[in-house]
Amino acid sequence: MRKAFALGAVAVALVAGSHTILAETAGSNLPLATVDSEPLLVSADMRDGQDLSGTWNWSIDPYRSGIAGFHGETPDRGQQRWLDIDVRKTMAQDNRIMFEFDMAHAQTTALPGSWLAASPELRHYQGLVWYQRHFDAPASRKGRYFLRFGAANYATTVYINGQPLGRHEGGFTPFAFEVTKQLRDGDNQITFAVDSQASANTVPPTVTDWENYGGATRGIRLVHTPDTYVDSAWVRLTKDGKLAVDAHLDGAAAAGQAVRLKVAGLPVDLTGKTDAHGDWKATMAAPRALVRWSPEKPQLYDVSLSAGEDEWHDRVGFRTIERKGADILLNGKPVFLRGISMHEEEISPNPARIITPDNARALLGEIKNGLHGNYVRLSHYPHSEVMTRVADELGLLVWSEVPVYWMVAWENAGTLASARNMLAENILRDRNRASVVIWSVANETPVNDARNAFLRTLVGDVRRLDPTRLVSAALLVERDKGAAVPTMTMADPLAADLDVLSINTYNGWYTPDRLAELPKSVWNVPADKPLVFSEFGADAKAGFHSATNLQKFSEEFQAEYYRQTLAMADRVPSLRGMSPWILKDFRSPRRQNPDFQMGWNRKGLISETGQHKQAFDVLAGYYAAKAEGKGK
Repeated sequence: MRKAFALGAVAVALVAGSHTILAETAGSNLPLATVDSEPLLVSADMRDGQDLSGTWNWSIDPYRSGIAGFHGETPDRGQQRWLDIDVRKTMAQDNRIMFEFDMAHAQTTALPGSWLAASPELRHYQGLVWYQRHFDAPASRKGRYFLRFGAANYATTVYINGQPLGRHEGGFTPFAFEVTKQLRDGDNQITFAVDSQASANTVPPTVTDWENYGGATRGIRLVHTPDTYVDSAWVRLTKDGKLAVDAHLDGAAAAGQAVRLKVAGLPVDLTGKTDAHGDWKATMAAPRALVRWSPEKPQLYDVSLSAGEDEWHDRVGFRTIERKGADILLNGKPVFLRGISMHEEEISPNPARIITPDNARALLGEIKNGLHGNYVRLSHYPHSEVMTRVADELGLLVWSEVPVYWMVAWENAGTLASARNMLAENILRDRNRASVVIWSVANETPVNDARNAFLRTLVGDVRRLDPTRLVSAALLVERDKGAAVPTMTMADPLAADLDVLSINTYNGWYTPDRLAELPKSVWNVPADKPLVFSEFGADAKAGFHSATNLQKFSEEFQAEYYRQTLAMADRVPSLRGMSPWILKDFRSPRRQNPDFQMGWNRKGLISETGQHKQAFDVLAGYYAAKAEGKGK
């Protein structure tokens, strides 16, 4: 059925322009999961289903022999790891047969989680890994079944019972395949291959400043629905004070179907019928009893949408976010974003990007309760839906972005299609999250005509898919090299297309400026839009001290850097928020100073194991004063 939000030519461009390893081989004829074609299963984590987390067999494939033969042809049978066979039995029965794999007896690992932390020899492995497990299908099946991946990094090909389902590109957004007809009674086998290798045309490309955690880093579920089900639903509060709902049904009975929206605890009982495409839109005046979601009172409501045999559920907060001049208005009132940036990496000496509710609360709780924050920048890619749900519960405003980072292939049609699809999958997954207030389309990208056109396409997609939120991108500025004090000017033409202007600045860390000079900095930025310092920071190794000369990488230097940079921030009239870099030390292979880094970016205010550095208290005190109205 037609999807009202479909991106049209995106799937075509992805097929034609994809440059991932899996897409260039024999697997390229498999269907590609995109928002144009895949089941969305919005709020799938609240649907009936079977959790497939746990023990999986795995096998590395560094030469991708399970994808293609020596000359690019379909691999021979002895390399086809997805085959639904008993390898040992088959070889024992016929000595003419030879297999160079045996997934059923391969080593095991726990999913979700990246292979980088699963085995020491895989710590820096980037390439292809196969996973396989068996499960019993539910007895007396009726309705429809979908295999849904929360995310797998980066390119994934999926098989069930020896038959291909399709493939997906992108490491941070969900995708699903219907398996209703492929399931069999009793035992079923799932096999999938994940290729983490980036290229010049992937999103992100090969060079980043964070760890590329390959593998299935989010949950895998077998989701069950009726024959006709609610594939997507978006329930929200509009700026003019109405409750609005957009829904799309999928299935033979989607057209002309009676639908009913209810909100527990509120006098909301909205009914209607879908149109010929299975779509339904409706509005009603918001009840007076509705409590608006905010960081101070993160009120969530149980929302249900019934349609035939299906009943869709979510937990939704209702609030408005908008820009007025240089102000960001939350529920009509100005708000200052007291935040910090954060990578999707749990507190651990050996993180594997495993974000459980407890891990998410440990991270976000440091912001909400420790730093007195109300905001988090989830960098540099869509984080787990576990994270955004916990942000809803705790009351943290969220900046959510896609990994259009540094130098992507601006003129490549497939790269643009990949970015558009990632953005759409992210927005469609999280439109019901009250915490998400800013969609970001890029980070630190160089200005040129091709880049401008690329990013303006993404901005246009945001405004079409979700006009209720703000749009931004983390930009760079030009520095006047002849000025007596640090003088920065925003000359990026993309600024005119954004609601919130955001700047990454590292004066005093990556520049020779004395820290005492930072408060004198001059910022030439538009005065009619809100400005956010999306990044600033300095490295410090927890426990390393240099109080006398403030050596870089010492806790004292980092703390003083924060004091002086915050003093600078207080002198910028249009500043409406900040998300310093970064909450926690995170893995980054490019950072290799043997005394202080050894594969870790040390700009965290807490160490990888959760130890607070001195700068944590500096920022916490600043935000506490802001929260009490004492800050500028």
